Parts: sequence; C-alpha cells; structure tokens
Amino acid sequence: MTRRRRARAPAPEAGPASVEPLRATPAPLPRAIWVLGFVSLLMDIASEMVHSLLPLFLVGSLGLSVVVVGLIEGVAESTALVVKVFSGMLSDHFRRRKLLAVVGYALGAASKPAFALAQGAGLVVAARFVDRIGKGIRGAPRDALVADLVPPAQRGAAYGLRQSLDTVGAFVGPLLATALMLLLAGDFRAVFWVSVLPAALAVLLLVAGVREPEAAAGRAATSPIRREALRRLAPAYWAVVVIGAVFTLARFSEAFLVLRAGQLGVAASFVPLVMVAMNIVYALAAYPFGRLSDSMSHGALLGWGLLVLVASDLVLALAPGWPAMLLGVALWGLHMGMTQGLLAAMVADAAPEELRGTAFGLFNLVGGAAMLAASAIAGVLWERIGSQATFLAGAAFAAAAWVALRLRRSGGRRA
Repeated sequence: MTRRRRARAPAPEAGPASVEPLRATPAPLPRAIWVLGFVSLLMDIASEMVHSLLPLFLVGSLGLSVVVVGLIEGVAESTALVVKVFSGMLSDHFRRRKLLAVVGYALGAASKPAFALAQGAGLVVAARFVDRIGKGIRGAPRDALVADLVPPAQRGAAYGLRQSLDTVGAFVGPLLATALMLLLAGDFRAVFWVSVLPAALAVLLLVAGVREPEAAAGRAATSPIRREALRRLAPAYWAVVVIGAVFTLARFSEAFLVLRAGQLGVAASFVPLVMVAMNIVYALAAYPFGRLSDSMSHGALLGWGLLVLVASDLVLALAPGWPAMLLGVALWGLHMGMTQGLLAAMVADAAPEELRGTAFGLFNLVGGAAMLAASAIAGVLWERIGSQATFLAGAAFAAAAWVALRLRRSGGRRA
C-alpha cells in the first residue's frame, strides 16, 4: 500500500480537480469478490470440520498407526501443492479460471461423504487425496480470477477480504466440530456428514454467484512452461526455494498438534480447539509481520521465526498438560504468521515479473516434497521413540537451520 501512495504522489499537478478523487469514498468491491470470499469460508468450514477430527478418527476408530497418519497427511498436503503448478499453468493457457475453480471446489465437496462412510484406511486415503487435489486445482485459478475481477487499485483490498473470510472459516470449522461432538456424543461420522452441507453450498454459490469477465476468457493463450524460462530464474530465487524447503522440513504436518493434544488428556470433543487457537494466532500475526517485513531485513525476521518455532517445539515436547500445550500451539501459529507471508514476498522479489507464476509453482513443488519428508520422519519418530522425540527433533532441525541462516548472513556481509 505504501508503494502505491508514493507512486501517485505527483498526481496533484493536474490541478485541484485531480485531488478530489483521493478524498472520495473508495468504490465498493464487486459482488463477485464477496462471493469468492464466502465460497472460501464455506469450504474451509467443511474441510476443517473433517481435518480437525481426522487424526483421532484414524487412530482411535480405524486403528491406524501414527506413521500411517503422518504419511497420509504429508502426501495429501504435498499433492495439493504439486497440483497448483499445473492448474495455474492451465488457467493461464486456456483462460477458463472459473471452470477450474468449480472443478476444484466440487472435488473437495465430493470427498466429504467418503470420510463418513469409510470403514478402513483405503477410502479415507482416497478421499483425502481427492480433497487435496481439489484444493490444488482451485487455488491458483481462483487467485487469478480475483485479479481479473477488480482493477489494480482494488486488488489489495480484494485479496485481503478473501483471505480474511478464508481464515474465519479455518477456525469456525473446528469450533463447529467441537460443538457437534458435544451434541452428538462424540460421533465422528455424524460430524463428517454435517460437513457435506457447507461444502455443497460453496460449490453452488460459486456456480451461481460469479461470472468470469469476458476479457479473462478471451485473451490469447500463453505457452506452457519451457526449460529456457527456468534458466532465467536467478540464484537468489533458488536460495529462497532452499530456505523455504528447510523451513518446511523443520515444521511437519499440523496433524501432530492434534495428536499431541489427545495424548495430553484433552477430550476428543475439545481437540478441534487446538486448530482454532493456532489459526487465530496465525491470522492475527500474519498482517503485522507482513508489514514489518517491508521495513527490516528478511534474514533477520526469518531467524526470529525459526527461534519461535524452536520454542514451540520445546514447549510441545515438554508440556505436562494442556495449558502448556496451548502455549506451544500459539507459538506455532506465531511462527506461521512471521514466516509464510515473508517467504512468499521473497519469491516475488527474487523472480522476474513474467516468471512469477512458474516461480511460485516450483516453490510449492519443493515445499510439497519437503512436507512429505518431514511428516513421514515425524511419524516414524513418534511411533518408534515417542511423541517427545518428534517435537525435540523438530526443535533441533529448526535450531540448525537458524545457525545456517546466521552463517549465511554473516558470509554475505563479509562478501
């Protein structure tokens, strides 16, 4: 926002009349932006109702091991990140963003009944994959559609509104799951059936409430990713990719936060509150630290984010009960707020403007592979040694990454 105001500063030279629009009330966001925001909210409510209970359902009701849970979660989340590479490219190539978004949301909605019907691991794994593939398909086209629907001067407000509503869904879903678990006497399957309703409403709202602009559908198609383009990505970009992978390796799936809560005696009905607490802190921290990153060293802020992750892992490893565990979860959310937006900004800064889509796709691809590795390792440590070993290993890896980051910054200053 600050950069935009500075760029417009010379405008008054056109005379007093040119100043008046700056005083006028900003034009309201298009209705379609609000619709996309509520679509995200509804689908996030549905997904988080399932995701906040799924680890306990898999271990407690279906009898799966924690190693399997870790593999399911890691593969599912990394799959969504990998699919984003191709869906973004297809969205640019065919200029049919809404169609891809509808397909992605429809897959997410279609997966919800499968969780309620599952009697074994096979259907759960399939449903989890379908759900995450749907997320991967809809993400990039939806974000591009937001840019198509508003003028450049309103894009910040549009993305902020959509992300705000999306975050509301991220903690309303677990809250609703908690209330339903209390009302339904801990019936996991009944809660999963209820999640079908907001998911279906999200798809219907998108189909009926958003009309893709003609310009977005009619522009010339762009060429797919070519090897020549990848050579134009500078070493600074690949350094950011490596840093992002290291952060992901130090921070495994959030499913282990839910499992740790159950291990420390939190009743199954209240376990979803773990995700509520994490998402509230994440939502409150992301914007202030995003603004802070514009005025301070990126390396310094990344370092502080790693130290917060070390503290979170240590608290979660050593927590004697749920109050300390909630502190660890809050620190986890604070780490996410400090680092995730910053890493995205670093990708945008390091990549050429015409290759940012490719750059983000590759960044997500490497991050997905790192998430798979981190979650698998966390599950093995939990199963073979214990839950404390999982979080202590995370703390050790984050501390090692902090040391490496400090050495890299020191070497850069000397150079």
